[in-house]
Amino acid sequence: MLGIVFTSLIDMLEEKVSPEFADDVIMEAGLENDGAYTAVGYYPFEQMQRLLGVLVEKTGKSANELLYDFGYYLFGKLGAVHRDVLASTEGMLDMLEHLDGDIHVQVKKLYPDADLPRFTVISRTDNTMRLQYYSERELYPLAEGLMDAAAAHYNCTLERETHQLDRPHTYEFSISLV
Repeated sequence: MLGIVFTSLIDMLEEKVSPEFADDVIMEAGLENDGAYTAVGYYPFEQMQRLLGVLVEKTGKSANELLYDFGYYLFGKLGAVHRDVLASTEGMLDMLEHLDGDIHVQVKKLYPDADLPRFTVISRTDNTMRLQYYSERELYPLAEGLMDAAAAHYNCTLERETHQLDRPHTYEFSISLV
């Protein structure tokens, strides 16, 4: 998993709660690297699972709630790093439509080992989109948080329904701009 994801999670914990809380989460997770992450590094997904497990215990929130909150926060971090990519899109749906074809290609240039989710546009109109999401990591709530933060970035209101499909690790987002 990309280092920027880990560094952003630690940043969020420090900003939203406290640096001491972030340190406690890292220590309780018992990570081999003691939570020493760099934005350009690549780390095992299991470390994210361990951090998330500790957060579930400490906050009482579900893993899906925590992933959503983190996705919302993460958009700001990724948007700052990839400002030029966001500037080249005309709106929320345009950005989503170009995730795999443009944005993820740029991410792969920076992080060749990245195991990114796949997004496939099933249909699109000016105000709606059906988007298929695939990731073996089952992080669809994180994707939902990213989408909602993107909607805020583009100053639009988003309605979304999420449906798990019969294929493993595959979800469909039905999105409407209102």
